[in-house]
Amino acid sequence: MRFLGIDLGTASLKLAIVDGDGHERAAAAAAYAIETPQTGWAQTPVDAWWRALVEAAAQLPADERKAVCAIGVAGQMHGVVLVDEAGRAVRPAMLWPDTRAASLMDAWPEPQPNPVAPGMAGPLLRWLVLNEPRTAADTRWALQPKDWLRVALGGAVVTDPSDACATALADASGAWDFARIEALGLPPAWFVPSERHSYARAGALSAEAARVLGLRAGIPLAAGAADTASAALGSGLSRDGDALVTTGSGGQIVVLSAGEPAPARGLHRYRTATGGWYRMAAMQNVGVALETVRAWLSYPSWTEAYDEAFACGVNDTAPTFLPYLTGERSPWMNPAARGGWLGLSLADTRGTLMRSAFEGVAFSLRAGLDAIRADADVDADADADANVDASASAAVDVHTLRLAGGGSVDARWRQLLADSLDAELEALVCPNVAARGAALIAGLAHGHWREADLPALAPPAVRVAGPRGDATIARRYARFLDLYGCTERWFGSGAA
Repeated sequence: MRFLGIDLGTASLKLAIVDGDGHERAAAAAAYAIETPQTGWAQTPVDAWWRALVEAAAQLPADERKAVCAIGVAGQMHGVVLVDEAGRAVRPAMLWPDTRAASLMDAWPEPQPNPVAPGMAGPLLRWLVLNEPRTAADTRWALQPKDWLRVALGGAVVTDPSDACATALADASGAWDFARIEALGLPPAWFVPSERHSYARAGALSAEAARVLGLRAGIPLAAGAADTASAALGSGLSRDGDALVTTGSGGQIVVLSAGEPAPARGLHRYRTATGGWYRMAAMQNVGVALETVRAWLSYPSWTEAYDEAFACGVNDTAPTFLPYLTGERSPWMNPAARGGWLGLSLADTRGTLMRSAFEGVAFSLRAGLDAIRADADVDADADADANVDASASAAVDVHTLRLAGGGSVDARWRQLLADSLDAELEALVCPNVAARGAALIAGLAHGHWREADLPALAPPAVRVAGPRGDATIARRYARFLDLYGCTERWFGSGAA
């Protein structure tokens, strides 16, 4: 018995086949590019996603594919795919780093159920109806990326709460806000039904998709989940306060919550794959920023970039780097934020520039984590003022995080993260946690597992780094925050 998980990421698609005991049997991946035909745009033709799926599937052993008895799909959050009545995309998918709708954020005045960013489905769709009326006229459904892929596999036209709640068009629970949708001039018929759980059955694999992918036709497809919710599931997060940091194109810090968290500026409160809740700080500029800097500095390989960067000793006068090349979400919620180095001298080399880029990305993650920590303190104080037991709220203060993501392998980078975050890091012995989570969702949809079985399926994690109380890092983090404050006034807050 095998379960296939598909993770439709921003820059690559990953597959994982998990057996009935929760062990990964095979994995594969294929990459694609983000297109930027105009400044601020970020999009990908869906044909590139399908080609990547076919390419990755061909890498999996044929006997493992034939044993698959259910499929789960996870996908990048916030973006949107417009399709016609036949399910064909009518334009390239618009993605979460996209800022074309930054001038339209006045339609989401505070307070909102969650912070709103230009790359979410709501602002992107508002931009579309104003600027591409012919595309809008050809559209039948506005789908989240993973929902498009499931439909392409032969599945039902539905979504799930973990994705719907992050569109800026639904309440915090994931129920569509049709009053807001109509006020924005969007057709309510674009928005598909939302299943109660990510593991609800949502159709079956078509004969054509089965033939192309080497799978058995007719096996069930789960509704699937947003990639962050799937990663939390695949990482084994199960208790209040369990925390995960992921470092991919963007970065996320996810902390499970026993109940619905209170709203907090710069932080998201989203639904898990099993109907629970998590707090999240979402940072847009992690791998995106580091890949860009490596290209700017002409490093031929990541090995050379790491070696030169971490050969440089850190000191108080080293350059400071702001990584905000695509604006930023947590904690600033500022699409106008921009990046760069300050404090350069003639003594600096590309190694010092690369080192400060790693540091700047680590500090941006710390700013997001500090927002969660501050939110925990506020919750605990509010409970104490109300003469309520504050232990549950205080428990979300984060001292240990599980670590996942393709950009978190180098031991020197991990140590910098631990020092910057002031937290213990436990690396998951599983490189594809979102794809693994999607496979577990498939197993739930099949009926092989129940929710109560999930904690026992957690992958192992190994402590890889801990904070050393580095005073220089602490001072440089304070300098980083001060520099952002100066540039926010320079570029404008742009806050939603």
